[in-house]
This record gives sequence, structure tokens and C-alpha cells, in this order.
Amino acid sequence: MILVGQYDSPYVRRVAISLRELGFDYTHDTRSVFGDFDDMRKTNPLGRIPSLVLDDGDVLIDSGAILDWLDESVGPERALVPASGLPRRRMLQLVALACGAIDKAGASGYERLIRPASYRWPEWIARCRTQAAGAIASLSEVDWTRTGAMAGGAGQAGQITQAEISCVSMLRYVRMTDADLAPVGRYPSLDALAERCEARPAFIATYPPNIAYPTA
Repeated sequence: MILVGQYDSPYVRRVAISLRELGFDYTHDTRSVFGDFDDMRKTNPLGRIPSLVLDDGDVLIDSGAILDWLDESVGPERALVPASGLPRRRMLQLVALACGAIDKAGASGYERLIRPASYRWPEWIARCRTQAAGAIASLSEVDWTRTGAMAGGAGQAGQITQAEISCVSMLRYVRMTDADLAPVGRYPSLDALAERCEARPAFIATYPPNIAYPTA
């Protein structure tokens, strides 16, 4: 398999971590959506990441669809999200909050970092950052020591869950791109979660390097 996309994307990273946690081997294709846009569209017509090229040549796009395929492939006993019922609904709620924070922090970042200064919309930036902050604050209220038990079939015997993977991927991304949304020390529960997860081999292997993002 080939995973397309760089680890500074939290969506690529959560797929990469999941692949490694579940024992899948893959080759990493580090093309950039900005630097290699036309070439990227040959793999995914949307020109987005991640994409996962399977061994038979089939291409999966969108991290959610890729993660669903991974869980289906390993079966319910090893899946990172429970198969059904209340545990699945609770897990997907946490994943949705993490992905929502990514989307809103990203939207704010594009507005601040890519759009020409004269065309930026301060009220929209503030709205996006408020939405991201709300999701992060909600995630900080979770008892992250119990997510495995909450997951039912997933998370057994110390197995990590998709909620933890997605949340920690989000937190690293936010702290690279807009650190004021979740500075170290503001949310001790998230700090502890990140410290615990980032020490795992799958997280270490996919840890994105520091990038000097502009602040204006």
C-alpha cells in the first residue's frame, strides 16, 4: 500500500498512525497538495490528501473512508471504532469533535496565511477559531483514561482507539498552526493524553516536524 500525503496534515497522520497501530505496512508518498497539485490530482481528482493506494491499484480517498476500510479489514475485535450501538456513537462523537476542530483551525489558517491580507475577513477568522476552541474545550472534558472501556469491542487489552488517535493528531496540528487555541497547560487532560500517545512508536514515527507558520 501507498499512503499519499505529508504528516503535517492531521488527516494523513491519523491514517498513518492507524495503519501502524493495526500492523499494516505501507510506503509513504510525500507529495504536497500545494507543491505537487497537478500531479496529486492524478491520484485523487479532488487534489486532496490523504489517499491510500491499495495493493490491487484501487485508490481510497478521504481519511474517514480509509479508516472505515481499515476497521473492516481487521474485524471488530481489533477495530479502532466499535462496530455498533452506543459505544460506536460515543466514539464517533469524539472523532467528530476532533475533526471539526481540525477543519475550523484549518479554515482560519487558510484565511490568515494564504488569502491576501487586503481580502481577509477578521470576523470569519474569529468565528472559525471560536468553533475550534469550543470543540477542543469539549474534548478536554473527556476522561481519556476510560475511552478503551467506553469503546466496548475496540480498545481492549491496551489497544488505542480512533478517538485518541484523531484527538492527538488534531492537537499537534493546532499547536503547529495556531498554538493560542490550545497552549500547553490550558487543558491538562489533553496534555496528558498527548504525552501518553506521542510516546507510542506509531506516533513517534509520524510526528510532524515543527514548521514556521506565519502568525499574520
